[in-house]
Amino acid sequence: MCRYFSCFKRNLLGIAQFLSLISLTSFVIYIICSLFYLFSFLSSLYSSLSLFLWLILFLPSSFFSWFLTMFLPPDFSVHNFPPLPSLFPYRPSFTSSFSNYTNLTQGAKEHEEAEGIGEKKKPSKSPHMGTFMGVYLPCLQNIFGVILFLRLTWVVGTAGVLQALCIVFICCCCTLLTAISMSAIATNGVVPAGGSYFMISRSLGPEFGGAVGLCFYLGTTFAGAMYILGAIEILLMYIAPKAAIFEAKYPEGEGAAMLNNMRVYGSICLLLMSLLVFFGVKYVNKLASIFLACVIVSIISIYVGALVSAFNPPHFPVCMLGNRTINGHELDDNQCAKTIIHHVPTLVMTTYLWKHFCQGPELNASCDEYFMSNNFSNIEGIPGLASGIISENLWSSYLSKGDVVEKGSLSSSHVAHPSSTHQPYVFADITTSFTLLVGIFFPSVTGIMAGSNRSGDLKDAQRSIPIGTILAILTTSIVYLSSVVLFGACIDGVVLRDKFGDSVKGNLVVGTLAWPTPWVIVIGSFFSTCGAGLQSLTGAPRLLQAIAKDNIVPFLRVFGHGKANGEPTWALLLTGLIAELGILIASLDMVAPILTMFFLMCYLFVNLACALQTLLRTPNWRPRFSYYHWSLSFLGMTFCLALMFISSWYYAIVAMVIASMIYKYIEAEKEWGDGIRGLSLSAARYALLRLEEGPPHTKNWRPQLLVLLKLDEDAHVKSPRLLTFASQLKAGKGLTIVGTVVSGNFLQSYGEALAAEQTLKHLMDKERVKGFCQCIVAQKPREGISHMIQSSGLGGMRPNTVVMGWPHAWRQSEDPHSWKTFINTVRVTTAAHLALLVPKNISLFPTNSEPCTEGYIDIWWIVHDGGMLMLLPFLLRQHKVWRKCGMRIFTVAQMEDNSIQMKKDLATFLYHLRIEAEVEVVEMHDSDISAYTYERTLMMEQRSQMLRQMRLSKSDREKEVRKGRRKRLFHKFNQKSVELEHFLHDFHIAGGSSEHHRRVQMTWTKEKTAQYRVTHSGCSTPEGFRDMLSIRPDHSNVRRMHTAVKLNEVIVNKSHDARLVLLNMPGPPRNPDGDENYMEFLEVLTEGLERVLLVRGGGSEVITIYS
Repeated sequence: MCRYFSCFKRNLLGIAQFLSLISLTSFVIYIICSLFYLFSFLSSLYSSLSLFLWLILFLPSSFFSWFLTMFLPPDFSVHNFPPLPSLFPYRPSFTSSFSNYTNLTQGAKEHEEAEGIGEKKKPSKSPHMGTFMGVYLPCLQNIFGVILFLRLTWVVGTAGVLQALCIVFICCCCTLLTAISMSAIATNGVVPAGGSYFMISRSLGPEFGGAVGLCFYLGTTFAGAMYILGAIEILLMYIAPKAAIFEAKYPEGEGAAMLNNMRVYGSICLLLMSLLVFFGVKYVNKLASIFLACVIVSIISIYVGALVSAFNPPHFPVCMLGNRTINGHELDDNQCAKTIIHHVPTLVMTTYLWKHFCQGPELNASCDEYFMSNNFSNIEGIPGLASGIISENLWSSYLSKGDVVEKGSLSSSHVAHPSSTHQPYVFADITTSFTLLVGIFFPSVTGIMAGSNRSGDLKDAQRSIPIGTILAILTTSIVYLSSVVLFGACIDGVVLRDKFGDSVKGNLVVGTLAWPTPWVIVIGSFFSTCGAGLQSLTGAPRLLQAIAKDNIVPFLRVFGHGKANGEPTWALLLTGLIAELGILIASLDMVAPILTMFFLMCYLFVNLACALQTLLRTPNWRPRFSYYHWSLSFLGMTFCLALMFISSWYYAIVAMVIASMIYKYIEAEKEWGDGIRGLSLSAARYALLRLEEGPPHTKNWRPQLLVLLKLDEDAHVKSPRLLTFASQLKAGKGLTIVGTVVSGNFLQSYGEALAAEQTLKHLMDKERVKGFCQCIVAQKPREGISHMIQSSGLGGMRPNTVVMGWPHAWRQSEDPHSWKTFINTVRVTTAAHLALLVPKNISLFPTNSEPCTEGYIDIWWIVHDGGMLMLLPFLLRQHKVWRKCGMRIFTVAQMEDNSIQMKKDLATFLYHLRIEAEVEVVEMHDSDISAYTYERTLMMEQRSQMLRQMRLSKSDREKEVRKGRRKRLFHKFNQKSVELEHFLHDFHIAGGSSEHHRRVQMTWTKEKTAQYRVTHSGCSTPEGFRDMLSIRPDHSNVRRMHTAVKLNEVIVNKSHDARLVLLNMPGPPRNPDGDENYMEFLEVLTEGLERVLLVRGGGSEVITIYS
């Protein structure tokens, strides 16, 4: 028990030492203030400051330390006590914790330890910081900032107490709700080192994490610029006004001159701070406690001054002309009057104010009408807490730029004479509104993530981050709300609306309320803003370095490098350049809304992540924070979005566009288990269930492709142009599934299947095809293709179009399975009611980097196929490769058809389809069967008959040889086979080239037959072969061949220069014995054409004339 009591005594001594440290910091401020008062010879205020420092800070802390010293034994020492039981581990004293206090972001302290060259490296310490030092104080220091000291009084005076309370309440609620969401994220698992960016990115995913991380970085960078501008404003306005470089000759140029001074001094200050951060963060770390003490002392002085003003208000007279406020800088003789009377001798003399309103110092000089109609009067700028002035400050008083600050309760003559900028009034420098004040005030409630940035130094981050952050927000909210009431109850409205304190002779407005002197606030706010600027310049580069090291934004990789100790040199350089942009803006009121947008964007996505993960019931989302509910996150997101558009709608749009551009730019392949992935899964499930409700309407039909690719023995794609054509057809839209079949057994060929899948993915990335790949292992390729066509897709997202290549050189192929698989695939797609696209000569099709020059895409519309032939060219022309090509549609008419009427009807149909194309009707006359047709048919049937004889397997032939049967017949068959191949080769050379037969229509006559037999007869021709030549071809095959030849002649004649020809693909024969004839018919139909796309519809309409 004595050990626990001694621990209590140690903590009491730590508190005494902490108070002594505050008194020491106040003594430093006291010395600085005394120097300023020594220069200004204000000894009375000097004595009051001394009394304040001694009575308020130094005496209590000294007495408390003395009391504890007397209370404790003489040999008391922290190190004399034995360690406590393991249940209550030893905790360092409050003073040692405060001496180690730092507000730097994660990693800064490690860099500080690595900066010492030649020093002995200290062993790494385990996380030791608690809630108070690790989270509460950093958040407190970051939230209290420049807006509290420079703009809060102006917000209260302009908006009124009621609307100011509303502004503060809305902003504080926004950050409180965001803190609740952030607490849920922090308690959903272990929080390692990395800080708030790590939590946000791992919850939102790479794309949103990168976008929000960069918004957070930009907000922190512009916050540094805002703090520097605030410090320079305090320096040039209230500490050393004569240090201004640029001075205006006329009142109209004072604003521009002030902005130029801010730019010069701000740039110098930014450079010095950047050098300080570059050469060592340890200096920033050592000054953190002093900056925190400055903030605490300044706030305490405000509250003490408000209480003192109830019975002894400070004397700050404000000169008024009628109800208009006079600039105190113009009172050179301290006379707020028109004239003064000298008693000895009795003289009436004009004052300095008379010269500003009249054309001369004479009493009879011509003067301003308002000046002559009203009198001067003095009012108290700080009436005090008991004056009842709050009743006048309840309501808003928004002003336009150039308006005079007026007091409505004072009487004034109704002279509608406009005021001049040359007159010594206090003017409004900008046009104010409720939305503008929201944007300016919101940065004063940011900084809630300062505690989470030190997550790696916290002993229990899951406990410290929620408690410390929420307590800091509640503390600052109470301070802000009470300050609004105190300002409205103690300070006159004209002083509150005077942004720069001109009415009180250039004093800081909030400083006029401070006790015992305004210099406490001036010096304290100056050091606190400088400290906040240093912390921003220290934290922003490390945040950028973390984003760069995640490698989710490719162009930021260079900023992940730095010095040997990890110091982000390049990131610091970029941060300084961006902060310089804010410095060049030079106006605190213009920079504040910019960082408001970036912070609100960050907070919005934090709330969005929590709400989504709760609503989507993500299995890993199990936060321990018991006060969290998804509705709070949704409400916080609504607050953020509303505040963005309330403060500045155009800034909000710009911030969203920047975040969207970054999101689109990021192409991360990292899986972080984010909630957005859960949203994608939920949305996909909902969409699939909706699509399953019924077949798609004709208006919504689009080709969902299944691209069948073939791999060679080395797992390389044989026809990669097939995927290129698919990408041109889809233009990145819709469903695309790329499939292949690996022959073998799944158990033994699983590795080959994975390799094939990786090959397909690599090709899809190369061709920029967004889609999926599917690899099926089957014993036979035709079975695998059939299974793929049946099983591809899910629900309503199933392929409706199959794309496969033409079997190249199928005639010379030793393996008939290649073209047999092709015909089987045609039959399977027909049975599945799927459309089929077969590009022929695919190697001649253009790549994505080879756009076609001006030409035509010709459509030969012979059979109605549901509109596929009409729709495909339209989709192709959406791609840059085919964009310059026109469309021509050809249709075939018989002799009995009315060609003119057909052309009109087709043109009308295309007009209703909203498709621009040239229309042409081709007439095909009946003619006799040509010799070329007869020869091609004969060749086709002879080849089919010989190939059927060659289908005997090798084992069957060896069996026949062993039996010794029909040896002579087998010898003749081999001889016939060799001679048939020579015959087919000679026939392909002589008759395969159809140029001559296209020009001359030669019918099949007896003379032609005799000539053919004489030419191909002789002793070298076997007797059986001459018998085979005497075979008469089948009449139906002759008619089909005749149609194919005639149609090919017409197509080649009309479309020989076309970039692409689309043809109806006839269906395969029902009898498999005619497969070879079917392939021959397709060859004849497309002969002489460079690029052909054979199209077979799926049996449904795919295009409509209705909207």
